[in-house]
Amino acid sequence: MKFLSPYVLLQALVLLACPVVISATPIETEVIEQEEVQELPLDELKAFTQIFAKIKNDYVQSVDDRELLENAIRGMLEGLDPHSAYLDKSAYTDLQEGTSGEFGGLGIEVGMEDGFVKVISPIDDTPAEKAGIESGDLIIRLDDMPVKGMALNDAVKSMRGKPGTDITLTIVRSGEQKPLKIVITRAVIKVKSVRSSTLEPGLGYLRISQFQAHTGEDMRRELDKLIGENNNSLDGLILDLRNNPGGVLGAAVAVSDLFLEKGLIVYTEGRVKDSKLKFNAKPEDIISKAPLIVLVNGGSASASEIVAGALQDHNRAIIMGEKTFGKGSVQTILPLENDSALKLTTARYYTPMGRSIQASGITPDIIIERVKIEKLEDHGNGIKEENLARHLVNDKTDEEEAISNGDKELEKQKAESPLAKKDYALYEALNVLKGLVILRKQS
Repeated sequence: MKFLSPYVLLQALVLLACPVVISATPIETEVIEQEEVQELPLDELKAFTQIFAKIKNDYVQSVDDRELLENAIRGMLEGLDPHSAYLDKSAYTDLQEGTSGEFGGLGIEVGMEDGFVKVISPIDDTPAEKAGIESGDLIIRLDDMPVKGMALNDAVKSMRGKPGTDITLTIVRSGEQKPLKIVITRAVIKVKSVRSSTLEPGLGYLRISQFQAHTGEDMRRELDKLIGENNNSLDGLILDLRNNPGGVLGAAVAVSDLFLEKGLIVYTEGRVKDSKLKFNAKPEDIISKAPLIVLVNGGSASASEIVAGALQDHNRAIIMGEKTFGKGSVQTILPLENDSALKLTTARYYTPMGRSIQASGITPDIIIERVKIEKLEDHGNGIKEENLARHLVNDKTDEEEAISNGDKELEKQKAESPLAKKDYALYEALNVLKGLVILRKQS
């Protein structure tokens, strides 16, 4: 690209700013009505060309025109909101890998806050999660490099790297008096978006770590497996969306639709026609209206909030946990001709009752604070029937009956740490679910 004089560059910018289609590109172009066209800020465009020329001529070292213009584009987008961005070829490829479920790096979803990189959430079973990175952490250094003033894309590139190599993150965490240094070994990240298990007979647990293109299909498959494991019927289900940073909008709609038989799931509103969308549920509740608990926390964002909001508005589930992240905007990926792309915020999304989640989040029906549970020591002062002299002997205890039937689950539970200590929020959700199941059977 040859250097343009300030006057020629100004003319080019004026032409580009006008609503005239001069060639076909991968971006869909909408004709702007005459009353919407605003007068061009010629003074600001002139200042831009002058600055461009000064940098080109006077900067301490030569800078490529393409690099200058790409940086200008990045600056435009970063000035809009934390989620709009220019994706060069490498960043665009990384984004595609992330939505497909396999990529290299640390396994961490991040955004920008006050010039620092903020952790939205670590992804399950990744180096970041195993190293102890938490939702809400502010990353202030990458190795010895300060993050302040760094573009988000550049920070992400620094965190990515060859599997097996280390990076030291210096983070500021709420409640900690001084910054923490955490060493993480990079790895190839293979995200399994859906996992399931049976907590107790008839009571299922389903965890979604990220909403990917195939999450809806994976969810149905895991639910079918859970139902099969429990005599072809589930009495109740816990859906865990904690530390789920979101992902593909269509996947959130598909997951919500599994538990709703009719009605609106989510709708979006934006300035252009294509950003105004409505998504409705189709008949069939896959668990036949069995009680449903949804677990969320401060790391539950975007698509997670769509699911929680839809199920809450339809009174289909009880939402438990902490207030969610509050990302209620939609980003559209617009491919460009040079293998790059534009990630642009094009709409806000709303729950079926018209609530905007943006910057407010979903407030759970039942708040569960983050607490640490410790088992009290048994001082041996309690007296039970079995301690009384001449008490009657039980001819067959529950434990003996369980073992005689080949059920080793009781022995396994004794060997493991109590659920309340391992995961207090899940423990509370399970107790509420049991109560709902009992009420449903009695009604």
